[in-house]
Amino acid sequence: MKISLALLAALGCTAALANPSVAGAPAQDGAPISKGEIKAMQQFKMLDFNGDGKLSRSEVVLFPPLSAAFDDADTNRDNLVSYAEVQVFAVKYRAERQRKRAAQADVASGNQVVKP
Repeated sequence: MKISLALLAALGCTAALANPSVAGAPAQDGAPISKGEIKAMQQFKMLDFNGDGKLSRSEVVLFPPLSAAFDDADTNRDNLVSYAEVQVFAVKYRAERQRKRAAQADVASGNQVVKP
């Protein structure tokens, strides 16, 4: 499964949906929101054509990588992907990507780990 890393990085930040007007504005939990998190929220909202706070299959059809990952991201199987679901999916995706990179580095360095 191939996913656009740029979109996942942008959408997969850990901020809760908020509407800050400037970077550094506090989130709902009081922690400052980074510029990257603001960008992620803006991109999510850009894809959310009807403004309901969730992405439908029809809203992501023009973005094939996200469309291909839709079922994996839709954890509650309601045929909609919320910003929170994108965040969870992005964390899992990054962890899997890091695991693969570490395995490749081990093989390249001759330290291949054999799994039972």
